[in-house]
This record gives sequence, structure tokens and C-alpha cells, in this order.
Amino acid sequence: MGELIIEFTLSERSLKIFNNEKIEYNLPYLWVRDNCPCNECRIKETQEKRFILSSVPPDLKPHEVNISHGIINVSWPDKHKTVIQLKDIELLRTPRKPKKILWTNNFTPEYFDWDGFLNNDEIAINAISEFISKGAICIKNSPTLSNSLEMLSTRLGPIREVLFERIHNVSIDTHVYNIAHTSLEVPPHNDFASYSWPPSVQALHMLANECEGGESMIVDGYSVLNDLQNDNPNLFKILCSFPVPFREFDEENETYTKEPIVRLNSQNKITGFRFSNQLMQMIDPIEDTLDLFYMAYHELCNRINSEKYKSKFRLESGHILLVHGHRVLHGRCEFQPDGKRHLQDAYYEMDNVENNLVLYKNRRGD
Repeated sequence: MGELIIEFTLSERSLKIFNNEKIEYNLPYLWVRDNCPCNECRIKETQEKRFILSSVPPDLKPHEVNISHGIINVSWPDKHKTVIQLKDIELLRTPRKPKKILWTNNFTPEYFDWDGFLNNDEIAINAISEFISKGAICIKNSPTLSNSLEMLSTRLGPIREVLFERIHNVSIDTHVYNIAHTSLEVPPHNDFASYSWPPSVQALHMLANECEGGESMIVDGYSVLNDLQNDNPNLFKILCSFPVPFREFDEENETYTKEPIVRLNSQNKITGFRFSNQLMQMIDPIEDTLDLFYMAYHELCNRINSEKYKSKFRLESGHILLVHGHRVLHGRCEFQPDGKRHLQDAYYEMDNVENNLVLYKNRRGD
């Protein structure tokens, strides 16, 4: 990298670096000082930052700068020295997460073996990468014993506990507090939209499925929203800002929040989709733009419930469907209660899953 550098300039507030491929780095002096990796500025044992930016003036300027062999050397007025490698700056542009891949009704989740997923890092890397990219995978040949989902914690991180049950039992013979405990069709939704931060990963474990019907269905919410944004940006925009109340409850539990259906990050990229027709509550009619919201919501419901976006398949005993709860909506078709059907589900957090992928890749030497 060092031989590519042809020049650098010092402006009033930043260091500008150019190379012969015309790539420019514009590094504010405060950024350079704040990212000093030396043992005075970092805790050696943990690599946590020790330096606090308020200990230098806001108009800080270097006393001297030199760049050689891909290394930035900076001397400051207080005689402190900062050494930063350009390759470390380049690595900041490397995506930490696999790229999202959108899909519609022609999608079938990829299947991974239970034992391989739990005991083989290479299989786990492939499975988690696929899961992060597409938002859904299936695990086959899992035990058909209750609470086997506890064992997934070694790969997915600790179970995210919510009200009602740590691991939920879903059958028509259990405590009925939502539509999933009946034989009726369950329309596409994500669970616990009534939490301000819903669980971001859900595992649905089929212990027994002897009933006719009841095919699982999943919808890539990001694909739906991406198409809606392209087709009608005004309707998409109101879904990002209009507060919607959601509530899930029984005699002993109460969960309630009021949040927009779509969450965007600082780059206006979709990072969250909250949709549950079952849990959505009556909206106060004095809310501004209520009419426009309902136009947007009507269009959204049309798309979610169209066959264009629904992927359908049958979960057999020993199958686990893993979905990204802030992206993929799940549901099932109506079934005939003519046999045993018992499903358990539990929740995890995508942050832990994504971080585990980095650890496994580091272990592999990536």
C-alpha cells in the first residue's frame, strides 16, 4: 500500500491522502487523534479506548505528519505520537455482515443438518451466512423432544425471554391467548410487535405434525417494502413515521407499544418491519394523516397477502424454521385437527447471531 501513495495535504481541519488509484481519505484531525492505537490511548489487555476526546482542544492540529510504507505517523503539539496503518482504514470498508438477498414466492429455505449445525463450525458459518443474507433457513433432523431449542443457544446466543413462556408451546390443546393456538389460518406476521424492541430471531420447532394442511408460509418483508418504496414512495414514507399501537395480552400479562411499522437507519435503509394484523389496536382518529396511513396500510396488506410474496412449505417433525423476526413474516395455512400437531418456538437476538459468525470466521482465520 505504501508505494501507491503519491501525496497528502494538510487542510485547516483534516489530513487528505491520495494514491495513484485516485482513492481519497479525508481524515479529520480529531478523528486521527481519537483513533490512536497506542498503549497510552488504549487499554492494552482489552483494546478498549482509554483516551477521551475532551482532553484535547477542538481546533487540534498536528505538529508534523509523515506517511511512508502505508503507515501514517503524526506528531501532536503535546508531543504525543499517533501511528495508524492505512490497511486498518481500508478494512473499515469491508462489510461486517453478509449482503441481504431479497426473495419472493419462488424461495425455499435452505436446509442444514442439526448435528452439523451444532458441531461443525464450517457448517455453522454457511448456515448463519445464509440466514443473515436471506432471513430464513431450516434445520432438519433435530430432536423431537420438548425444549430442544435450548441447545441452539450455543450457536444463536442466549434465548431472549419474553412474557407468557420461555419456550412457547403451540397447539390447540394448550393455553389459548392468540390465533396460533387454534386450527385457523395464521396470516403472515412477526411475533411480539407489541414490544418496543421485538425479538429479532425466532425458531419454530415442529415436534409433531400429523394433521392435514397447516403448511408454513413466510414472506420477505424487506422485499415487500422495497417494492412498495419503488412503486409509491409517499405511501412507504408514512409507514416509516406514523405511530401504530400493538398489544398482546392475557389474564396475567400485558405488552403494548406504539411504533411505526417500518424502521429505518441513519442511511434510510430498512432495518425493521413490524407487522401483526392480530395485535394492531384501534388508532386514535385525531392522529394527523390517519387517512393517508390507512391508504398505505391497505396497500401493504394487499402486497403481504398476495401470492407473489408467499413462500409455502410443510414443516415435518424434527424440522426447525429459523426466521429473522425484524424482516421475515411467518404464518401457516389452516389445518384439520385430525391428529397431533405440536410446535414449540423460542426467541434469540440477531446481534448475537451476527457476532458469532465473526467469531467463527476469525477462528477459521478469515
